[in-house]
Amino acid sequence: MTISFPRRRLLQGSAAAALLPLSATVHAAASHRFAIDEHDFLLDGKPLQIRCGEMHFARVPREYWTHRLKTIKAMGLNAVCAYLFWNYHEWREGRYDWAAQRDAAEFCRLAQQEGLWVILRPGPYACAEWEMGGLPWWLLKHDGDAFLRTRDEAYLAPARRWLKEVGRVLGPQQVTRGGNILMVQVENEYGFYGDDVGYLRVLRQALLDAGFDVPLFQCNPTNAVARTAIPELFNVANFGSDPAAGFKALDAVQKGPRMCGEYYSGWFDTWGSPHRRGGVEGATADIAAMLKVNGSFSLYMAHGGTTFGLWGGCDRPFRPDTTSYDYDAPIGEAGWIGDKFDAYRAAITPFLAPGEKLPAPPPRMPVMTIAPFALGESVPVTTALPARVIKDKSPRPIEQYDISRGLVSYRVTLPAGPAGVVEVARARDLAWVRLDGKPIGTLDTRYRRYKVDVPARAKPAVLEILLYTIARVNFGPEVHDRKGIHGPVTFTPKGGAAQALEQWEIRAIDFDADGVLPPLAFKRGRGKGAAFYRGGFDAARTDDTFLDMSAWGQGVVWINGRCLGRFWSIGPTQTMYLPGPWIRKGRNEVVVLDLTGPRGQDVPKIAGLATPILDQLHRERDFPRPPSTVRPKLDGAEPAHEGEFAPGSQTQDVRFAAPHTGRQFCLEALDAFDGKPHAAIAELSLLDKDGKTLDQSNWTIAYVDSEEATKEDGGALNAINGQNSDYWITAEKSAYPHRLVIDLGRTMDVAGLRYVPRQGPDGVAGRIRHFRAYVGDALVVE
Repeated sequence: MTISFPRRRLLQGSAAAALLPLSATVHAAASHRFAIDEHDFLLDGKPLQIRCGEMHFARVPREYWTHRLKTIKAMGLNAVCAYLFWNYHEWREGRYDWAAQRDAAEFCRLAQQEGLWVILRPGPYACAEWEMGGLPWWLLKHDGDAFLRTRDEAYLAPARRWLKEVGRVLGPQQVTRGGNILMVQVENEYGFYGDDVGYLRVLRQALLDAGFDVPLFQCNPTNAVARTAIPELFNVANFGSDPAAGFKALDAVQKGPRMCGEYYSGWFDTWGSPHRRGGVEGATADIAAMLKVNGSFSLYMAHGGTTFGLWGGCDRPFRPDTTSYDYDAPIGEAGWIGDKFDAYRAAITPFLAPGEKLPAPPPRMPVMTIAPFALGESVPVTTALPARVIKDKSPRPIEQYDISRGLVSYRVTLPAGPAGVVEVARARDLAWVRLDGKPIGTLDTRYRRYKVDVPARAKPAVLEILLYTIARVNFGPEVHDRKGIHGPVTFTPKGGAAQALEQWEIRAIDFDADGVLPPLAFKRGRGKGAAFYRGGFDAARTDDTFLDMSAWGQGVVWINGRCLGRFWSIGPTQTMYLPGPWIRKGRNEVVVLDLTGPRGQDVPKIAGLATPILDQLHRERDFPRPPSTVRPKLDGAEPAHEGEFAPGSQTQDVRFAAPHTGRQFCLEALDAFDGKPHAAIAELSLLDKDGKTLDQSNWTIAYVDSEEATKEDGGALNAINGQNSDYWITAEKSAYPHRLVIDLGRTMDVAGLRYVPRQGPDGVAGRIRHFRAYVGDALVVE
């Protein structure tokens, strides 16, 4: 497929309308014209090289928007990329909110004041490590299992309403009307998710109907650019290395200027995994390489910021993201700059337009420390639960009860009888189980741990499950992430048959859009079990600080009634960024929900630090897990396929001679192209008989012989999370052969595999050469 843009031929009138948004000339009130031809972006008829950086206004205090925009400008960028998160503006269906921190139009105006163009990304789906990828939770009241991001009207009707609302609010900010919005994205990385180009055409039309007349575009990872390319949309490629490959993929589908829609300056962190960093030398070399060949780019992220409140998302299959969204970006979480910023600025400077000069970056915002202060009042969560009771025969997802997220208590009477096992169909996300008030176990969706042992009972006893919703998955088909306890719930006595547990009482604290606190009756003293704590500090100044939460367990923090975000002492983040504008002179109230309880303090305390702690892992503080005794069982098994991958970074499809049926899949790596002992996989998918990828929503890692978990996040889950920019890699002292076994969650027919090698330059460690693939029902044994 080829998209052609007439060289310098700027269409007008009906011809222009017919081709919008690709090659239209647009006239702004300020006499600007923006167009795309077969070689360049054109501003007032002159080539414009877009040097853009991503910044999410929702992740930056409004009071600091101008400071961060000035810093972006000083780095050498001439545009800012801005996501809109649909659920941030329409948390409850039909109620739109564009005020205060959500004032997207004001963000665009401030960017324009700083001389920055805006590239708008309104969704409906965004991703961005944001709750449900920006999709509103209330969509999940619909019963479908795969209707999101499709042409199902249960999804499209509200999506069209959303885009119409975006047009109402931000249409006046287009360059055609004197504003600074140059281009608008349709959806996000849809080529990873699906291939229904009709869906993209429907969303494109919705944006046109909403009044957008600037160029519309789509972005996809390098290996998915061709999958959904259509002539009506301009294409850009997303990558974190190898610009030549990304630009080559664009050249294959269109004639037009080349642009990287997301160049990864770092990566996001997930709870319980090492802090991620992005290199400097490779990134600056790639930036220079793109600019040298007249390419454009957008840094993801230029400034990551903080996912305040409860807006953090969750990597697939279920790895919640940290509150800090520092991203190891050149502009850090609190707006700080350093060597990385200087290196990016230096790489960009030689490619500035004639006469263009970079301003000096603004000074760092002042920082203060806060002496340790006590939180000497508490109230148990069970006391804080509302009086309203929902009664149901068997638990259903909380969306069916009009509960968005928060804490949910489930209670049922368990009859007298012998010891046994209580099992739920699913628990999203973490839950603590008690019998007559005594703890008996936990449920944990990360490891599909959905059962607990129950002791014998001489009389009926109350079984209570207290469930905490952390975050909805933001990437892949798992965005259909309905929360709560899913029934049926059964009790199986030792030696007996499973019995359904019915007639449940359900109570919930719904934290709603902005983490609203329920009414709380605090009393002096330390809480037991899950509890809210209250304390405070006096401030003579209102400067930035970082709350040290390393002595606490897991939960949420509020400052002066504002939800600051989630904490979890397993790390890697141990602090919470507290912006100065959110601090009051005088008394400040702090409330902490801790579900596991602070450690080692009679009266728990918090201090404010001058620097953040982003890289301290403490896996020993996580829920206890018995050591795995799982081992591979491949002796005598016949491989479904045995072969050799091609060298290089390209995605490779391997078809088996015939489909194989089983619940488990094993990739056995026999050696690497570099001859060294490491094995690595950026992404591994399985194919059906038609060559389409199989559903990964219930996949788990059944066994891996080695994974790097200290020096970097090389965990095996990276191989099945859909992100090409991270990867599974074996630990330093391990040796071939290396085996990765995936439990598919159910029996599947597997006809092939799709292998994405570790991305990066030629010779990068871990690219597998010879391999075997196995499919079966029992490829591991305990």
